[in-house]
Amino acid sequence: MQAGPMHIVFSGKIKLEACSACQLRCPSCPTTTGETRDVVGRSTLRAADFIRLIDDNPWVGRVEISNYGEVFLNPELSAILGHAYARDVEIQILNGANLNHVKEAVLEDLVRYRVAGITCSIDGASPETYAQYRVRGNFERVIANIRRINAHKQSYRSARPRLTWQFVAFGHNQHEIATARDLAKELGMAFVVKLSWDSDFSPVTDTAAIKAATGSGAASREEHLAQTGQDYMQGICADLWQSPQINWDGKVLGCCRNFWQEFGGNAFRDGLMPSLDGEKLNYARAMLAGKAEARDDVPCTACAIYRSRQAHQDWLKPPSSVRPSESSIAEAWSRAAAARDAGKIHDAAAWSRVVLQLAPGHREALLVLAERARRRSREGSGCVLPREGRSRLNRWWYQWWCQR
Repeated sequence: MQAGPMHIVFSGKIKLEACSACQLRCPSCPTTTGETRDVVGRSTLRAADFIRLIDDNPWVGRVEISNYGEVFLNPELSAILGHAYARDVEIQILNGANLNHVKEAVLEDLVRYRVAGITCSIDGASPETYAQYRVRGNFERVIANIRRINAHKQSYRSARPRLTWQFVAFGHNQHEIATARDLAKELGMAFVVKLSWDSDFSPVTDTAAIKAATGSGAASREEHLAQTGQDYMQGICADLWQSPQINWDGKVLGCCRNFWQEFGGNAFRDGLMPSLDGEKLNYARAMLAGKAEARDDVPCTACAIYRSRQAHQDWLKPPSSVRPSESSIAEAWSRAAAARDAGKIHDAAAWSRVVLQLAPGHREALLVLAERARRRSREGSGCVLPREGRSRLNRWWYQWWCQR
């Protein structure tokens, strides 16, 4: 695939699904119904593909690895987490995990390798209620796994991963929201109530309680759309700029909702930056900004969120594009250098990742990232690793970047 110059500077975050298969059979999930099979498929991200992608794209500083499957079914997950940690890449599991089956070593590695956060999908506060939607799931096992994560956090003296209990509201579980919130507090978890995307499955009856619990002023997604003129999940559209979705096999999906048509290009085969600058993806961005007509071969055209935007003329205001010119590279590097000289290594690393999008291989920017990794390991960042482990990871990391 031949791609033109990259005109968008990304936030440094991508979404890359670690596993698209799931052991549960939640009734409304497209993974259960088989709708994801043709495009997304059912398999796992190979550690070798992840390692190569990260090593070839040092501008990536944050990766969301959950989407349509259960991330903990990936047998190479520990290798993925370990490499991300060595490269100072933050891992997130915020789109959701069911936490039913996790090896003890992986539970520890979530803490050891400082995974930023995990959203735990727990729709009930009792085994009977939970299992009505999370079919094949075991409530008590999920809670036990959360307690094990907390035990490892205490052992490593780490606040990470930060855990969130996500409670999808249904008619059959609405009476347990308060109990679930109390248990979440006991477990040190944030707690959020989310509106179901399938109002026909066990519809809520206590609408006042659901409105209060969600804080959205609506008891269903349809009601939210009627009240606001905006889709409940319309923020997903920003993925195309802020955190593009890549499938486990490298297919470019654009956003975390799309499972019906790929955009073309493959991040593993064609390179990440060229794939994210493909013609269809750029055209979709123009569509979402209201600057191009819908086109049948672009996945967004079939999406209910896009159709809602189209009906209400509710277009995205995209972030500013940056053309890779000498002036833009110099400006980004000047910001990185100023932050570095001021001792603001986090900001310096963020700007260095921008530089590396515009000028891959920029030596000074790579050195900033290496220094950040060295400092993080030396200071521990609240996570105590064995001394030999810290020095080995950082020596390897630093030498690798400097030899590029």
